[in-house]
Amino acid sequence: MKLVIAVIQEKDKHKVTDVLLRNDYNFTNVASTGGFLREGNVTFLIGVEPERVDHVISLIGESSKTREQYVSVFPPTVEPIGAVIPTPVKVKIGGAVIFVLDVEKFQKV
Repeated sequence: MKLVIAVIQEKDKHKVTDVLLRNDYNFTNVASTGGFLREGNVTFLIGVEPERVDHVISLIGESSKTREQYVSVFPPTVEPIGAVIPTPVKVKIGGAVIFVLDVEKFQKV
């Protein structure tokens, strides 16, 4: 058994949930927060047989696309607040970060 851990943006939660359920995958999702933009994420924990790992990854990839967003980056400064007007920068967000781990033991009680 493998444990697939997928971190996706909150905006893609329903699409990923729907596609996993339609394909008979059981999972748990946990709310989380991203580090860079501090926006809402969802972490999916999916237990699967080794031969189904690639299928799960492809489903998640199809349902959580990257997109571009403008963010204001504040430079490190010692000047008073309001003295510097940050210029918005375009960054790519979304998609998924996926980890696949070996499961030594699985038990449902």
